[in-house]
Amino acid sequence: MATEPEYDFWLLDLDGTLVDVEWSYTRAVFDRVGDRLGREFTDRQAEILWHGLTGSRDRQLETWGVDSEAFWTAFHEEEDPLIRAEQTYLHDDAAFVADLEEPVGLVTHCQEFLTEPVLDHLGIRDWFDARLCCTEETGWKPDPNPVERVMSELGVGHNGHRGVLAGDGACDVGAAWNAGLDAIHVERVGHERRGQCVLGDYRVRSFDELY
Repeated sequence: MATEPEYDFWLLDLDGTLVDVEWSYTRAVFDRVGDRLGREFTDRQAEILWHGLTGSRDRQLETWGVDSEAFWTAFHEEEDPLIRAEQTYLHDDAAFVADLEEPVGLVTHCQEFLTEPVLDHLGIRDWFDARLCCTEETGWKPDPNPVERVMSELGVGHNGHRGVLAGDGACDVGAAWNAGLDAIHVERVGHERRGQCVLGDYRVRSFDELY
């Protein structure tokens, strides 16, 4: 893509889109969760769940015979916000967000107790004019509700405002389209490892391709 698409506002996912976590941290978390649940998670299973490669993580857990409620309870209790923040790095091509003059919102599945230390550690809190960490109350992407909540906070709507949501997962594309926005899918994993191609209005391997 030769030029950056023109939008009145931008919404972005966080994990896997703007930032990622060192594999050693992910592997250690799944080892501890596995110990608590009395089962092992292979590297491939950990990758699938961490990146949501097959869509719904709860459905994937069910396929493997793992109780999703027990898994998430253990998972969140085993995550250390400060250690995770220290092990999180910013993708080089994400720097374009700091230069956006349009309103920018963050819509992430990453929980607030993990998101806030990451934003502070990486010094990117001021990139966003509004932030929302999805919960059972707000709904989860591809549900458009969390997206529309952030749009409301930004003071933008569908009346004459053209917006976009960029993310690394099919749920991000679905949330964008369900909310009437364009979708940018950034493929950080590769369709070979994902096992499928994710369609979007724009499909890139790096945000640098938008310029």
